Amino acid sequence: MEWISGVAGGLVLGLVFSSILRTLVVPRGLYSVLVFRLWWLLRRLLRLTALRGGYDAIDRAQTWLAPLMLIGMLATWLGGALLGFGLLLHTVAALSWAPAFREAGSSLFTLGFASGARLKLSVLDFLAAATGPVLIALQIAYLPTLYSAYNRRELEVTLLQARAGEPAWGPEILARQWLVDTETALPELYRAWERLASDMGESHSTYPILLTFRSPRPHRSWLVGLVAVMDAAALQLALDPRQAPPEARLLLRAGFSALRDIARAVHLPFEPDPSPGDPIRLTFAEFDEAVAMICKAGFRAERSPKEAWPHFRGWRVNYEAVAYELCRRSDAVPALWTGPRDFAGGPIPPQRPADRQPRTGRPEPPPVSE
Repeated sequence: MEWISGVAGGLVLGLVFSSILRTLVVPRGLYSVLVFRLWWLLRRLLRLTALRGGYDAIDRAQTWLAPLMLIGMLATWLGGALLGFGLLLHTVAALSWAPAFREAGSSLFTLGFASGARLKLSVLDFLAAATGPVLIALQIAYLPTLYSAYNRRELEVTLLQARAGEPAWGPEILARQWLVDTETALPELYRAWERLASDMGESHSTYPILLTFRSPRPHRSWLVGLVAVMDAAALQLALDPRQAPPEARLLLRAGFSALRDIARAVHLPFEPDPSPGDPIRLTFAEFDEAVAMICKAGFRAERSPKEAWPHFRGWRVNYEAVAYELCRRSDAVPALWTGPRDFAGGPIPPQRPADRQPRTGRPEPPPVSE
């Protein structure tokens, strides 16, 4: 039994150190079983607190997922180290269970030696004493990197609100630009989101915990924003290929490459080379309705909806499946054209200034003419 506990202790420590290195040290977005199991567990526990509510209740509950993940990772690693060193001390020093774990905890948290068997404990004690402070220091150094990437992401998501509505929707971007004659600003928007997509592809695949960080406002989401800008670019390329800026193609390439990098990091399966003729979940009726809306706002389409549909589908097939699954797993705001969710409620259209009503629920009176 003593040798079995020693082997088990070594395996536990190996799993803990591997998870720490994969999550905090190695800049490759390596998969950590401990971290993703913790993510799976906490997400479901938080959703249990919002079973009877719609998206707003889910969003309030999932706001706590990121801080709980950070605390949970630290607690899991420290608890695993305590278990591993306790099992090893029970084997090497022939201590009974209670003194072994007391000695492991005393050393791990640098409280001093709790046992008198110095010769047998010195090596393991020093290893445990080094593990605790180093682990806490790595976790503290981890936070500025996360919040720096988060702030870069949320700045562009906030700027998008005026152009895409809240929650963001691709056709809404085109409609608003043509409605107020600011369509010449679209190339700049595509360039900004091309850089942001590349940034998020690198940061969110290296540190997948960023997927749990939600936007400050419930109807904003970086995933929904990225899908919306990509849909706008795909719509413009499909409907008016001659006038569409080249930045639209670059954005689409950067966008679906970023989504695929994140999908690989979280072990989400996807088709790496889909055919342009493959079916998509968005229907032609939804597409046709959106085209009518943007044309009503002043957009001049070179192609009819039927002619543009195969081209739009050929672009969207590259990112739709991955985007839908990431939106579902992240419990993102259920915006139009972003797929189903695990909670009740249909898609939420973007709120426009004309949609807002006074708190009484009665329509606002018409303005009085002078």
